[in-house]
Amino acid sequence: MNPKLKSFLVWLLAFIVTLAAAYYQRTTGPTYEIRGKVAIEGVTYKYKLIRTYDGSDDAPIEISITDPDVTGALKLRRYKSHDEWSTAAMERRGDNLIGYIPHQDMAGKVMYQVMLMKNGNSYLLNEEPAIIRFKGFVPRGILFFHIMTIFLAMLFSTRTAFEVLFKLNYTYLYTWLTVALLAVGGMILGPVVQKYAFDAYWTGWPFGHDLTDNKSLLAFIFWIVALVYQIWRRERKGWAVVAAVVLFVVYLIPHSVLGSEIDYTQEGQSTETQN
Repeated sequence: MNPKLKSFLVWLLAFIVTLAAAYYQRTTGPTYEIRGKVAIEGVTYKYKLIRTYDGSDDAPIEISITDPDVTGALKLRRYKSHDEWSTAAMERRGDNLIGYIPHQDMAGKVMYQVMLMKNGNSYLLNEEPAIIRFKGFVPRGILFFHIMTIFLAMLFSTRTAFEVLFKLNYTYLYTWLTVALLAVGGMILGPVVQKYAFDAYWTGWPFGHDLTDNKSLLAFIFWIVALVYQIWRRERKGWAVVAAVVLFVVYLIPHSVLGSEIDYTQEGQSTETQN
């Protein structure tokens, strides 16, 4: 096979694998909207319930319901608290019903359910309460570069593994690039993003149990090991495959799982991470 065509096909395969992993992570995490449909007297309405909010005001829960006779209410309770459930009516604005979840400090969470009513009948949109987490606003430029460097790190990691498996010539170079991208995206920009979002640069080991921090650290360590082995002996490329597998596995873990949260059951509402 033509070397240029072979290289292109390997890059294409690496891109497809990376894109598939990114899509899986994005759509399975605890911050992904809950989407569904509800039928009210023969009319079907689509809805989505948000599970993260970075505004400084109350979080709006908006459902598009064109029938003016349909009303709605939110059932609310702070997550990890001794609060009783409370109910707040949703207001109509044109074709939409809008309810508001009271703003919380960074990492505060609220459980909520949405109930629609018409002609004495009730329609519960989510039997399992949705959990929304409040966070600080992250400047879009910083967030963009963080996401892009992490995506590129995964791309070059996968490409490096294929470089070894297909016995190509740039394993050492791609290993360096992967380490550099992980350092910038995960170990530098990652803590910066977290500082904006939750007012803490690092809540992983040894200071806490934040899974996002810990998985970034684990992948970075494996790639450092892979690089050191190749600096020592260029032919020792097997660790690059191991490191790529580790990064792929941790990449599949949804973002924000076991992330920072406020435990309202504790005096002073201290911020903790799930164990």
